[in-house]
Amino acid sequence: MSVWNPDNIRDVAESVGIGNLNHDVTENLARDVEYRVAQVLEEALKSMRHGKRTVLTTQDISLALRNLDVEPLYGYDSTRALRFGEASLGPGQPLFYVEDEEVDFEKLINAPLPKVPREVSFTAHWLAVEGVQPSIPQNPTAADSRNLELVSKGPNANSTLSAMSGTGDVSVKPLVKHVLSRELQLYFEKVCSAFLDETSEDYRTSGYSSLREDPGLHQLVPYFIQFIAEKVTHSLKDIFVLTQVMHMAEALVQNESLYVDPYIASLVPSILTCLIGRQLGGNADLVEQFALRDMAASLLSRISQKYTHASHMLKPRLVRSCLKSFLDPSKPFGAHYGAVIGMQAIGGSEVVRVLIVPNLREYSKLLHDGLEDSARRPAAERVLTALVSVLASLRGKQSLTNGHTVTDDLRARLSDAVGEILASRILEAGEMQLAHIILEA
Repeated sequence: MSVWNPDNIRDVAESVGIGNLNHDVTENLARDVEYRVAQVLEEALKSMRHGKRTVLTTQDISLALRNLDVEPLYGYDSTRALRFGEASLGPGQPLFYVEDEEVDFEKLINAPLPKVPREVSFTAHWLAVEGVQPSIPQNPTAADSRNLELVSKGPNANSTLSAMSGTGDVSVKPLVKHVLSRELQLYFEKVCSAFLDETSEDYRTSGYSSLREDPGLHQLVPYFIQFIAEKVTHSLKDIFVLTQVMHMAEALVQNESLYVDPYIASLVPSILTCLIGRQLGGNADLVEQFALRDMAASLLSRISQKYTHASHMLKPRLVRSCLKSFLDPSKPFGAHYGAVIGMQAIGGSEVVRVLIVPNLREYSKLLHDGLEDSARRPAAERVLTALVSVLASLRGKQSLTNGHTVTDDLRARLSDAVGEILASRILEAGEMQLAHIILEA
C-alpha cells in the first residue's frame, strides 16, 4: 500500500488523455512517485544542513532537482512567505495560485525617498607578500577569525559574550607587531637611526654593511622601501637625508640574499626624484647636489641591469622619464644634468646616439643662455661637462688616432649637429675622432 494516493495518479493520467488506467499500474506509479519525492527531499535536506539552516526553502528544492538532473521549479522565491489563494473552476476542480502583494498607491507616493547610495569605490591591498599575509584590516589574522566566530550577532547580541571573546571595545593596535618579531622591529629601528645619524660615521657605515650583507631580512624589505619613500617625500630640502636613503637603497639592491624584484616599481620613483628632481637639498652646496644625482644615476644603472628580466618595460620607462626631463626647458640645469647622466647610465651609448645627439642642437641654445647668466652658470657648466662625457661614450674602446686636423668644414658641420658650444668644447679638447663619430651618427 502506497502512502501516495493512487487517485492522484489517475487524475493526472486523465488530464493528459489516458483513461481506464489499470489499478495495478496506478499503484506502482504511486510507489515510484513516493520514492522520487523522498529522494528529492533527502537532497534538499542536505542543502539545508550545509547551509546551517533549520527551515527548508524552495531554493533547497530547486538545488535538489538540479542535482538529480530534473528540470527545476520556476516562479517561486524563498525570500518572502508565499500566500496561496484558491479559486474554483467548477465542481471539484479548485485552482490554487500565489496572491500578489497589494500596495497602497498613496502610501507609496508619500513615503520618504531612500538615501542616496555611496559612489562605488575600489581599493587595492597586498593579499600576501612573498607568502606572508600582511596584518592589515583587509587581512584579519587567525586570532581575529577565531574571535569573530564567538561574537554574538544580530540586534539582540549579548555584550557579555563579546567581552568574553575579546572583541568588546578593543582599540586596533599597529598591526606590524603581528607580522614582525620583536627582534626584527628592533633591527629596523636601529638600522634606520644608524643611516640618519649625522654624528657618527662609523655608526652609519656599520648600518650600511649590515643591510648590504645580512641574510634573513626579506620581511623588512617593504618597510625599508616605504621608509625611503617617506624620507624622500618629506626631506627634499635635506641633502644629508636624501644621500643616506640612497645609500640605503643601494645596500638593499646589493644584498644578494634579498628578493627585491617585486618592490622595484616602488623603489624607482624615489631614486628618480633624487636624479631629476627640481630642487634637491635646498641651499646645499652645488657639489653635494650633483654628487647625489651621480649616486642616483649609478643606482638606476645597477637596477636596470639586474632587474630588467623581471620587467621588460623597466628600461624604456626610465629612459622616457629622463628624456622628458631633458627636453623640458622650464626645468633647472640640475634636473637636465641628472637626465643626461641617467640616460647614459641606463641605456649606454646607444641611448646617447639615438636620443641625446639629435636634440643637442636645440638644447645648445638653452645652454648658451645659462652660461651667459652668472647665477645659472655653475650648473650649466656641469651640464656641458656631462654632455661631453656622455658623448665620449660613443667612441667606445677605440683609441685616439692622430692625423685629424680641425678644418672650417669640420667645425661648421659639427656645430650644425650639436651646437656651437659643444662643438667648440669637443674640438678644443682635441677629440677629432669623437667629432667624426658624432657626424657619422
